[in-house]
Amino acid sequence: MSYRIDEIDERILYYLAGDARNTTAPTIAEEVDVTPATVRNRIRQLEEAGIIRGYHADIDYEATDGRMTTQFTCTAPVGERSAIANEALATPGVVGVRELLAGQENVVVTAVGSDTGDINRIAQQLSAAGLTIEREDIVREETTQPYGSFAPEVDSPRSAVTDFQSVVGGAEVVEFTVQEDAAITGRTLEDANGDGLLPDEALVVSIERGDDRITPDGDTRIETGDVVSVFSPETFPEELVRAFEASE
Repeated sequence: MSYRIDEIDERILYYLAGDARNTTAPTIAEEVDVTPATVRNRIRQLEEAGIIRGYHADIDYEATDGRMTTQFTCTAPVGERSAIANEALATPGVVGVRELLAGQENVVVTAVGSDTGDINRIAQQLSAAGLTIEREDIVREETTQPYGSFAPEVDSPRSAVTDFQSVVGGAEVVEFTVQEDAAITGRTLEDANGDGLLPDEALVVSIERGDDRITPDGDTRIETGDVVSVFSPETFPEELVRAFEASE
């Protein structure tokens, strides 16, 4: 089953995409309002799921003895595109290959050469691999930024709901991230139930605390940053959602 990202994962991806080298788990945790251990656990899960595929240095090759970066826009036979792309990636000097879902200009190759002669050598090897070079451009500058939809909304209250799933029969499972000033924070599940924060029909099925997954019972105390999964046999009452959110 594929990994389903939630709001916490989106924020983690946003901050890592901005500057993975200088972004620490405690820094992200402060922004996302969870514990650093939860952030580290989520990053590990994202890596294992193949969503985070690696961390790469942003290199100015021109600053390394005047090397030039060139982008080759190429066409490969559709049926051989992946195989040719892999062969192109093995060419000395090639630092990136992008496959596009197109009939023409469906492979983009980024290469670094020491001079024009080196770039010509790379072009010849790409042609020999089966690529038709349609266009050759020297890369002057490349700028990236994090995906905006993963960014936190400015001046909007953070929702405690981080995941939601409908179950056959009308039941629902909702995942909450416990906020610091929430009514349920610091209470045991038994106390929360007695105070009406947890209705009798709602069942806390699991609690994720950092790297640990806790099987809850009545004496389990809810802490800030806990990721709590709650089962309800019918639509969640609004007061249950408010129990996990910070008081205004």
